[in-house]
Amino acid sequence: MDENTRYQVLRNDEEQYSLWPVDVEVPAGWQPVDKEGTEAECSAYVDEVWTDMRPRSLRVRMENAEA
Repeated sequence: MDENTRYQVLRNDEEQYSLWPVDVEVPAGWQPVDKEGTEAECSAYVDEVWTDMRPRSLRVRMENAEA
C-alpha cells in the first residue's frame, strides 16, 4: 500500500467493513458504501461507523436470546 493509492470502503452482508483499492474489482459478497479517499481517510470513516465489531448474525442471535 502506498500513499497514492485511493481506497473505497466496502461492507458485507454481516456489516463488516474493509478498505479496498478503487481500481480493483470489488470481491463477491462486498458492496461499496460510497466512501473513497486515502487509506487514512477511509480508516477514520470505518472507525467512526463500525462501533460494534460483532457480525450482524451474532448481534441478532444475541438480541433474540435476550428477548
